[in-house]
Amino acid sequence: MSAFETGLRKNIPAVLIYVFCHFSDGIERVLMIHRDSADRPGDFHAGKWNGLGGKCEADESYLEAAVRELEEESTLRLAPEVFKFAGFLQFPNFKPRKSEDWSCMLYRARVDESAALSVPEKNAEGSLHWVKTTEILVLNLWAGDRTFIPYILAGKAFTGATWYEHGEVKRHDLTPVG
Repeated sequence: MSAFETGLRKNIPAVLIYVFCHFSDGIERVLMIHRDSADRPGDFHAGKWNGLGGKCEADESYLEAAVRELEEESTLRLAPEVFKFAGFLQFPNFKPRKSEDWSCMLYRARVDESAALSVPEKNAEGSLHWVKTTEILVLNLWAGDRTFIPYILAGKAFTGATWYEHGEVKRHDLTPVG
């Protein structure tokens, strides 16, 4: 009998949001969080740079979670129609000690500069930065993020899966859609 059949594995629905802004200096940037908060000892994502997002609540859709998470983490309150499908990723056995498989819906959104400038410098999880699109891939990202972020930056939708083992990518599969 498999771990799913015994109920020992958990599927965690989650969202990631990549918010873009074309600043008046002519540079396109994406809102990223650097998980550097000292208030979160043992943070699984400590030191990593991510798009904003998190786990879906039991009673909400992926889109509802994206709207909520973005507002909680950045104070940006965007209408649901601003969120554009970017991709869907599975992370089998992402947190092996907790027997967690993550299913993640990814969205793109765009804001104007006045909204971008209203974003606080940090939140409870870390510091918030508007990163030049040309500099994202040099950040301390999860290794698997390097496979899909070029799709996010190019506005190309995708689906796929990334398998990690001891924090390293064991294998990945990514397919463009649409």
